[in-house]
Amino acid sequence: MVPYHIPVLLRESIAFLDVKPEGIYLDATFGGGGHSGAILEKLGPAGRLLAFDQDARTKQNVPNDKRITWIHSNFRFIHQVCKYRNIPTVDGIIADLGVSWHQFDTPERGFSFRFDAPLDMRMNASAKKTAADVLNEYPQEELAHLFRMYGGLSHAGAVAGAVVKARSKAPIHTVNDLRNALERLIPRTYEHKFLAKAYQALRIEVNNELPALEGFLNQSIPLLRTGGRLVVIAYHSLEDKMVKHFIRNAALEGRLEPITKKPVVPSEEEVSQNTRARSAKLRAAEKKEALHA
Repeated sequence: MVPYHIPVLLRESIAFLDVKPEGIYLDATFGGGGHSGAILEKLGPAGRLLAFDQDARTKQNVPNDKRITWIHSNFRFIHQVCKYRNIPTVDGIIADLGVSWHQFDTPERGFSFRFDAPLDMRMNASAKKTAADVLNEYPQEELAHLFRMYGGLSHAGAVAGAVVKARSKAPIHTVNDLRNALERLIPRTYEHKFLAKAYQALRIEVNNELPALEGFLNQSIPLLRTGGRLVVIAYHSLEDKMVKHFIRNAALEGRLEPITKKPVVPSEEEVSQNTRARSAKLRAAEKKEALHA
C-alpha cells in the first residue's frame, strides 16, 4: 500500500466499531485505507468490507484481499449501492471526513495554498465544478454567503467584493491569483488561518460536502443492523455539529444509542506525531432495536 494518509484516531475508532469476525462493514471514506486495513485485521475469512471513495486515485491503495470491495462513489449513495449489491444491512459504518494528506500535498489538486497551482479542489476529478468556477461565476452575494457560512470569515462581504473586483480585470485561475486578489484583506498576524478558512469554504462548496454528509447520515441508520455501530470523525465545526445533532435526534427518536457522550479527540501524543489530527472529533452510536406498535 503506497503512502497516502495517516489514519486519525485509529485505535479508538476501531474499538468503537466493535468489529465482528464474520461481519459486514462499510468504510465510507477509504482514502489511504488505514481504517480499512485495521478492520480487515479483525475480520475473519467470512467477513466482508465495502470501501467507498469518490477519488478514483484511492484505488491504488486497495490491498490484495478478496474480502474488500472498493467502490468508486460518494458516500451519499451508500444505500443504493448496497441495495444493488444485495446487501440489506451491515454491522458497522465508519466515515473519516475531510481531506487526505495526499490531496493536500498534491499541488495540482489545488487543495492547499502552500503551492501555486490551478484552483481545482475536486475530490472527484470527473466532477464539473472547480474552485476557479466558483470564484469566477458566482454572484458576489453568493460568494459572501459561502465564505461566511462555510469558512466563518467575519469580513465575508469584503472578501467576496475583492474576488469580484479582481475577476473583472482577469479570471482567477490559480492559487496565486486568489492570494493576489485578497492581498489587502489578509491579516499579517494570522495569514494561514485566514486562507485556511477561505479554502475550506471553497472546498465545501465545490464538493457539496454538507448535503453529501446529510445524505450519508440519513442513509446510515436503515443500513445498520440492530446493534450495528456508526463511527464518524469530523474535522471542522460544521461537520461535527451535523453529526452531533443527527445522533442526538436519532436518540430522541429511539433509533440510535450514543456511545460517546462527548466527542473523542486525539491524544497529545497523536497530535505531536500528526499535527493534522488536532481538530479531529469522533462520535459513535449504536442502532437500537426498532420499537413495534
